[in-house]
Amino acid sequence: MISTPDPWWPTALLAVALFSDALMSVRPPVFIQKCLDGVNFPRDWWWTLVVIKFLAAAGLVAGLRYDGVAMTTNLAVIAYFLCAAYAHYRARFLKQEFWLNCLGMLVLSTAVLFLSHTSAL
Repeated sequence: MISTPDPWWPTALLAVALFSDALMSVRPPVFIQKCLDGVNFPRDWWWTLVVIKFLAAAGLVAGLRYDGVAMTTNLAVIAYFLCAAYAHYRARFLKQEFWLNCLGMLVLSTAVLFLSHTSAL
């Protein structure tokens, strides 16, 4: 059975990072705009990323209390950033935004999975 994260704090840290990212994405700063424009993501759809990130943060927080939810959400966050990395690769947009933002979050979310859910893997 997949339990709650142990230790809990890496999952909470990832939730805070995603929540902060979602808040910034409501009125995206230049570096987020450059990232989304660089991969040709339509501006009409930018709002979906805000919703996805808020829901991911909520899922991680809920997973601190309910068995299996944090691990499932963490895996979904990893899948999201793998898709983002592929979008960067396809668009040949491999600038600083890719290395810091996209891969940084992919590394963070993967590290959180292993730190908090090693016993379940």
